[in-house]
Amino acid sequence: MDLRMKQQDGQAATVSADDRVFAVDFNEPLVHQVVVAYMAGGRAGTRAQKSRAEVSGGGAKPWRQKGTGRARAGTIRSPLWRSGGVTFAAKPRDYSQKVNKKMYRGAMRSILSELVRQDRLLVVDTIRMSEPRTRVMVKWLTSLGLTGRVLVVNDQMDQNLYLASRNLPYIEVLDVIGLNPVDLIGADKVVFSQAALEKVGEWLS
Repeated sequence: MDLRMKQQDGQAATVSADDRVFAVDFNEPLVHQVVVAYMAGGRAGTRAQKSRAEVSGGGAKPWRQKGTGRARAGTIRSPLWRSGGVTFAAKPRDYSQKVNKKMYRGAMRSILSELVRQDRLLVVDTIRMSEPRTRVMVKWLTSLGLTGRVLVVNDQMDQNLYLASRNLPYIEVLDVIGLNPVDLIGADKVVFSQAALEKVGEWLS
């Protein structure tokens, strides 16, 4: 299939794209599973609390069982007491889920194809910033008519491009290696350089 491409001089052109990557059916269950697994893998899982068995103190019974008029108490480290243990104490855990390479690539193909169908994917011949200035990035985005959340995908990370975009809260810059399903789905528009598009095609075909 052919995708529309904008050149630096503003002229429109076309670029060839692999149908096996950019023209497949949308598999919603697969995309959902891969997105959930990707987000779960980003969780630190380092939260830790102490149960009543781990909190210091509480070796003696606070008062005798009967005769005081107060409720029964066996330890001052009960979860009901101030500075007591936590009832269901959180422990460090691994939230990562196993996703096969074939599933991950299939989900990426499905997302990219849906972006093409929704006219949310734009191809430009090259992405280069002359200087690391935010105003240069804004001018470039304006020339392409891009608003909202924009994901820029280059074949390799360019320092000027990264520095020019980091002050813009809704602009994300990635190289092909860092491309992921969550950023693709969350963007209103995805801009690929021609070289990045070719690399993605080789990776997912």
